[in-house]
Amino acid sequence: MQVDEATVQRIARLARIKITTDEAKALQTELTGILNWVEQLDEVDTAAIEPMTRVVPIALPMRQDDVTDGEIADQVTRNAPQTEDDFFVVPKVVE
Repeated sequence: MQVDEATVQRIARLARIKITTDEAKALQTELTGILNWVEQLDEVDTAAIEPMTRVVPIALPMRQDDVTDGEIADQVTRNAPQTEDDFFVVPKVVE
């Protein structure tokens, strides 16, 4: 795929990057090379390959999903300016 200078200027404008004409010409060559390389990846037959989330198969450690309050409410609210029954007291915002 060939990238023209106008496309490079448009990408730079969208990315809010100020580039000169010389830089645009250099980026034009680089972007064309990158897109040609990506087109080569389309030639690989991946029909029989299962999609994966990572290269190395890793099983994440599991833990019990127990609902607790942590039993440290007094430590959590210790520095609060005002508390009531282990809850933060805040000013009313909606009337």
